Amino acid sequence: MRRPIKRKHLPEPDPVYGSLKVSKLINYVMERGKKDTARKIVYKVMDELKKDGDPVAILEDALEKASPSVEVRSRRVGGANYQVPREVRPERRLALGLRWIVEAAEGTKGKPMAVSLLNEIKAAHKGEGVAVTKKETTHRMAEANKAFAHFAW
Repeated sequence: MRRPIKRKHLPEPDPVYGSLKVSKLINYVMERGKKDTARKIVYKVMDELKKDGDPVAILEDALEKASPSVEVRSRRVGGANYQVPREVRPERRLALGLRWIVEAAEGTKGKPMAVSLLNEIKAAHKGEGVAVTKKETTHRMAEANKAFAHFAW
């Protein structure tokens, strides 16, 4: 008998922008349960993005450009490990895009988190930056290992 489908808990859309992606970004920025601090950082970034247009649209565009559509997963076949390219599910795409943007912002030392997060979102919106580079690297690996696609399960 099959296992029952797990009900996924989704965070509520944030109160200011009414966007699920903004509330997820807040959760990714949050450290040690300090959600109020994370909210202040993200809302400061969103206020700065307002100067360039609709901040939610800019964030969604940046996420679209930083999220991978294919990735490689390790698969053991006959004593050898193969990097098998696989399509990425939409939930995982969003999670990877958010994670890579936040990690890139955290990697910028000597600047406040709000400033480095703003810079990374703007860079991703333009199609450059660390998160977009990571996506391109992932796509290149998938392209290089296309010969092993028949091992996909």
